Amino acid sequence: MNWKNVLLIGAVTLLPASMMAQANILNAKKPQEIGIKTEAQKALDNDAPLEYGYVDDRDILWSKTVWETIDLDERVNFPMYYPTDTVDIGSDRRSLFHVLIKNVKSGKLDAYADSYFTEKRVYGDLAATLKKRDTTDYGYEQINAGEELSEEYINERELTAADIEEYRIKGMWYFDKRQGELKYRLLGIAPVAPDVNFIDDESMDINANKVALFWIWYPDSRQILHEAKVFNQRNSAQPISFDMLLNARRFNGVIYKEDNVHGDRKVNDYVADNALFQLLEAKRIKEVIRDREQDMWSY
Repeated sequence: MNWKNVLLIGAVTLLPASMMAQANILNAKKPQEIGIKTEAQKALDNDAPLEYGYVDDRDILWSKTVWETIDLDERVNFPMYYPTDTVDIGSDRRSLFHVLIKNVKSGKLDAYADSYFTEKRVYGDLAATLKKRDTTDYGYEQINAGEELSEEYINERELTAADIEEYRIKGMWYFDKRQGELKYRLLGIAPVAPDVNFIDDESMDINANKVALFWIWYPDSRQILHEAKVFNQRNSAQPISFDMLLNARRFNGVIYKEDNVHGDRKVNDYVADNALFQLLEAKRIKEVIRDREQDMWSY
């Protein structure tokens, strides 16, 4: 084996894994052509998110709105979390948070303050939630001495995809009498991270300071999330989209709230200081929803 073959094998070995799922990689004559679709591919490309069917209010026999937590420490939820580092990976692979914040920043997506979508937020309104700016002790000494504050004595901390701990989603389970089945419709999604003001403070309990950074009305984000692909561990040649992953419920979520007469109170508001009982209550709510479909066919 000559040196030319050795160098060729080494170059192929060092290629990022994400390139294996990029378009036109087998037909590219130059590395710059990888990921760029040909005119023939564009003409045959009919890739679009599957549209939701129209559901008339009179067709809904029963419904229940629930809020769930998607813990990113669970292996099944890793596709929403990774990749956290975008330096050594292709531009076609990004984490869910990166996709959301990029489009909120550009104005393509509307952000809301809560899960009821009553108050809209622009990216500038989210600055206090996403980043902080601190002055060091040497900086305060400069200020007290009447000197101009130097930039080197200012620390800036901005939340990144690696800081996201979980996602919260809002959705509705409903029984469609025309289809004769129980269905689920995702309504909103929110990234959750520790409070940026205390994220580096080791004396603070990070779990007690988690905040929902913003809420996204999910139907408005479907096209954007459809274009953003998720790494398929079983077949990297056929990546799936975030929209497909979420609509197919290819994740594990735990119910933390349901619509109820008590102002949609959370589970931990009436099952306090007992994580096991909170999980059992979440499971009970899920079983009630599942049993509802069976009860529809009971005579």
